[in-house]
Amino acid sequence: MNNLVFLFMRRLRAPLITLITVYAISVFGMTLIPGRDADGNVWYMDFFHAFYFVSYMGTTIGFGELPYEFTDAQRMWVTLSIYATVISWLYGIGQTLAVLQEPMFGRLMRLRGFRNHVRNLREPFYLVCGYGVTGSIVVRRLVNRGIRAVVIDIEQDRIDALELDNLEIPVPALCGDASLPDILDHAGLQHSHCIGVLALTNNDNVNLSVAIASKLLAPKRQVITRTNAEVTTANMASFGTDMIVDPFRAYAEYMALAARSPHKLLVFDWLMNPRHRTLSSAYKHVPGRWIICGYGRFGRALATAFAAEEMEMTIIDPSPGNLAAVKQAVVGVGTEAHTLREAGVETAVGIIAGTDNDADNLSIIMTARELNPKLTTVVRQNLHENSLVFRNSRCDFVMEPGRIIANRILAQLKTPLLARFLEQLQLRDDVWAHTLVNRMSSVVGDQELDSWAVSVTPSTAPAVMALMDERSISLRYLGKDPRQRDRQLACFPLLIKSGESIKLLPGELHELQEGDEILFCGLSSAKRQMEWSVNNYNVLHYLLTGEDPPHSLLARLVRRHDQESA
Repeated sequence: MNNLVFLFMRRLRAPLITLITVYAISVFGMTLIPGRDADGNVWYMDFFHAFYFVSYMGTTIGFGELPYEFTDAQRMWVTLSIYATVISWLYGIGQTLAVLQEPMFGRLMRLRGFRNHVRNLREPFYLVCGYGVTGSIVVRRLVNRGIRAVVIDIEQDRIDALELDNLEIPVPALCGDASLPDILDHAGLQHSHCIGVLALTNNDNVNLSVAIASKLLAPKRQVITRTNAEVTTANMASFGTDMIVDPFRAYAEYMALAARSPHKLLVFDWLMNPRHRTLSSAYKHVPGRWIICGYGRFGRALATAFAAEEMEMTIIDPSPGNLAAVKQAVVGVGTEAHTLREAGVETAVGIIAGTDNDADNLSIIMTARELNPKLTTVVRQNLHENSLVFRNSRCDFVMEPGRIIANRILAQLKTPLLARFLEQLQLRDDVWAHTLVNRMSSVVGDQELDSWAVSVTPSTAPAVMALMDERSISLRYLGKDPRQRDRQLACFPLLIKSGESIKLLPGELHELQEGDEILFCGLSSAKRQMEWSVNNYNVLHYLLTGEDPPHSLLARLVRRHDQESA
């Protein structure tokens, strides 16, 4: 605020001095020029009347001559004063409008409004640095779940796009450099209601700076970042960054899972991706050799993941130096038919176009299909603007880094239990995963599968804790419809964590204990209804007994005494 006042007063110094000078001269002149009263006597206007007259004269209101009619000399002076004050007002107004239109003043005004908005937040919120593809997906899905967010981005066009997105909850946004600690502080890094910082820019140095500032200024704050370089990943991990998402490594593991266990892939996909693959799209694993076009960071991550699964592969890359340590390699881009033939495309089972050029990737896929129509095709999409083309490319898998990062982060923000479940999933066979994905399909059909956690604690499940003192509560009661207790909600438990023990797909008769954490999956509508059950004593009592609960404390004590006596 002090900066705004200082800038405003400095820019208007000359107009204000001009206006004050003109008014002072006009008032002083009115007091010096003699006038005539009603009796014809000489009369001099005092300073009060002179200032009053000049004030309404200068604003062109025009109440008339007072307290007596003016002489010709006074009227001549008034005429000159009118022109002088009007010109000085026009000069002052023009300068004021010029100051208000200055970019610097506009930035300070927006910063002031942004700081006030953030300072007045009284709900938990995430600080999101970067509103590109990843940031926009994360913010939209947070808002859809009723979670507040604050956004920083260095490009004004993206901030404008956020304002045009018509989100259900207002999202404070600031155009600024997120690597600057002052900007982070303005955005609420040290705010008591900030529950996490998401560094999602496309610049590793900026993400690193955000992570460092967060850990220094708010050590207990959760920090989640994206990265594109192994060096940056190691650096972030060294000072305790809570979650680091590498899209290339993540997708390489995803593709290795697809090749090894197609139904595990579907379980993973249904839990992580809102636009999940259908049950009929399960990749049919065919043993054989894969061709990887592009041996950059993505290609190396794929090669490492495939090698761990003992899968045969051929690498295509235009740089001979990159291929020095590769056993089966072909120098080239992969867009030419002769290069693909040299790599053995006719006998391969799959091809991955993983260069950093979208046009080359699509050309590789189209050429490879001409040579071998049975290939499983995987393509990397680098630019979000090309989504329409890639959606119509008929590829089996499309790797879009921004969406992969967003899905990983949102899964972590939903509940850490989801990551624990996915770890346990890796220890199960594909038959077990096939059974699970069939159960998921029977519950949600083609709709989006959501996941959430319920913790049996006084703050997160007060109704459960209150009724546990009166009777035992089994897991099946949480899955009942609070509007009709003989119906089940469209959900089921995936995992229950009791202390350090973890049990997958627990039975409905499992008796709940304080401190239990349960991971559910199902429709979002079931999540909202379950929240009603675990938080409302009357609703949960109805689900347990089919009766309305006693409403007074005395009635509850009598009822508990009767139950103990029985």
